[in-house]
Amino acid sequence: MRQFKSALLLVVAGALVLTLAACGKSSTKQSSSTKNQTLNLSTTAPLDTIDISKSSGYGQTGNVFESFYRLGRKGKPTAGLAKSSHVSKDGKTWTFTLRNAKWSNGDKITAQDFVYSWRRTLNPKTKSTYAYLFSGIKNADAVNAGKKSPNSVGISAPDSKTVVIKLNKPIAYFKVLMSYPLFGPQNQKVVDKYGKKYGTKSQYMVYSGPFKIQNWNGTGNKWQFVKNNQYWDKKVVKLQKINYTVVGSPTTGLELYQQGKLDLTPLSNQQIKNYQNSSQFKQYPYSFVGYLQYNFKDSNRIKREAFNNKNIRLAMSLAIDRSVLTKKVMGNGSNTPKGFVASGLANDPKTGEDFAKQQYVKGTVDYNTKLAKQYWEKGLKQIGQKKLTVSIMGANDSSDDPATSAITQYLKAQYAKVLPGFDLQIRNIPSQNAQQNALKGDFDIYLSGWGGDFNDPITFLQIPQTNTSYNYGKYSNAKYDALIKRAQNQDANNADKRWQDLVQAIRLFNSDQGMTPLYQQVTSYLQRSSLKDVIHNTAGTQWSYKYAYKK
Repeated sequence: MRQFKSALLLVVAGALVLTLAACGKSSTKQSSSTKNQTLNLSTTAPLDTIDISKSSGYGQTGNVFESFYRLGRKGKPTAGLAKSSHVSKDGKTWTFTLRNAKWSNGDKITAQDFVYSWRRTLNPKTKSTYAYLFSGIKNADAVNAGKKSPNSVGISAPDSKTVVIKLNKPIAYFKVLMSYPLFGPQNQKVVDKYGKKYGTKSQYMVYSGPFKIQNWNGTGNKWQFVKNNQYWDKKVVKLQKINYTVVGSPTTGLELYQQGKLDLTPLSNQQIKNYQNSSQFKQYPYSFVGYLQYNFKDSNRIKREAFNNKNIRLAMSLAIDRSVLTKKVMGNGSNTPKGFVASGLANDPKTGEDFAKQQYVKGTVDYNTKLAKQYWEKGLKQIGQKKLTVSIMGANDSSDDPATSAITQYLKAQYAKVLPGFDLQIRNIPSQNAQQNALKGDFDIYLSGWGGDFNDPITFLQIPQTNTSYNYGKYSNAKYDALIKRAQNQDANNADKRWQDLVQAIRLFNSDQGMTPLYQQVTSYLQRSSLKDVIHNTAGTQWSYKYAYKK
């Protein structure tokens, strides 16, 4: 779950260096001495928590906590705490054999640590924001809803090295899911020892990943990751320390970079223009797609009829010149999407073709003013109107946040230019208020967005299903729901059939323009040429420094 929070953070500063995470296989050519293996990075804000059960994101903590697997290059699961795994023929039972691994305090990591962690996360008293990712694991939903005991979750430890997981149904992306720190172990002895203090400071925690945290107190603007010498694969970890500093703006970040105090810094729109020809200029795509959500249950009858009219939705999509939006209005390197699902997220198991390419439906996200006007006139006639006035709600974290304003202003001007009689009124409000309004359905159009949790199309396709929590506009299509249900149930254990179900579903949704995609985020950085073997993924835990080193 990575929702649209602040347009400045997500569009201008992107994932920033705050989102450091999982890792994978890489070159073993590192040969630098340990003396200079210190990395200096920036972040937009202090870490909110280092408790994996309570986290609202696994950016930085992906480098200090590990699950059965870790993410390698291109989102592929690679070696983690599991030495081996086996899945039953029906796809509903997974058995993991753990390697000899230790916590940062020297305790052995055991199968029971996984069992305890899962039960703790799913206990409704914990209030985990990511508990929904356990859905499909036996009794997980019932436990999280308070209807069953945490002890009934489908995970067990027959012995200290074996973890057995029972699923309600096959989960095609289960192996990728098990790379998420959320599903990693927790040391009950440490949780019990610190009680309410657990995870509130770096010393009230033990770590299972390649690094451990130092000097973090929950609010400070500086802390460090240091090499975890108890880590099972410590021999490949070359960095001795990663220094983090909270940096308030790309301008300050660039100054620190130029002074040699940062090794990687995100760039603003103007900075990109100045540095795009530099040998140190790097772009990292992310599976975040910004889009428009329409309120299909709008309290105003005319607006409700308008949003429920497919011709009007298509007109609104075709009136947008996404090339101008991404290249000129946003100007940060973001891409124009082929549809609702991000590119670079998942590939056809048979042909290797990007799902994003297969989702494309001509005449849905193209810029076509002639066709847009035809759909618009037809739609207005169908709802008995000659003009339409609606508002767009955007989330701003502060009054000086330019990105949301730039996008909404562009849409207002473009719709007035292309669609006669269309008045789009702008309503930019603080992120927290926007989120509350979205949950209540208090909006006409919501400038929203989503970033993939893992490398499978379902991380996006679950959103438009009827009555899901992030389907704020209450879009509903029975045929779409049926295709997703088939992919997740009867075809779940057949990779090719499941893939075709998902392709059919997304093409239906894109044809319907149930939500209208605007851009896919790409963040631009300056990165020291001496920094090698950084791994970046487009979904979930994005960054890995396990194999990184300075030459």
